[in-house]
Amino acid sequence: MIREKLERVLGDLGCRDKELSILFTDDGCMADLNRRYLGREGPTNVLAFPMMNADPHTDQSPDIDTGLLGDVAISLDTAQREAQETGETLEETVERLLIHGILHLLGHDHVGDRTARALMEREEERLIALLKEG
Repeated sequence: MIREKLERVLGDLGCRDKELSILFTDDGCMADLNRRYLGREGPTNVLAFPMMNADPHTDQSPDIDTGLLGDVAISLDTAQREAQETGETLEETVERLLIHGILHLLGHDHVGDRTARALMEREEERLIALLKEG
């Protein structure tokens, strides 16, 4: 079921037939990835490692000719805690985190710039609504 939803999101974003690697892991592995690649301590819910340069603030399409979007890692331990805190199912939380990670792969960011954060949040909400439609 998640495959069909993922295909719907990627198709909507113009990323059909692109390669995406997804790692579902635990907090220990996520803490290691977070420290190793971002220099941050502790686990996080989702990490994204893009394989292309993209800027969602321009009208130009991202350069994805290689067919590689990148990697998204999700801690199922953290996702489970978030699901309990928000009242979402684990599946809904994982879908939200996947969307969040994919948007990062496409160049969206939510750190620092309010405009960029608002743009990413709107796009996240739009894609979550798209999944609920079908």
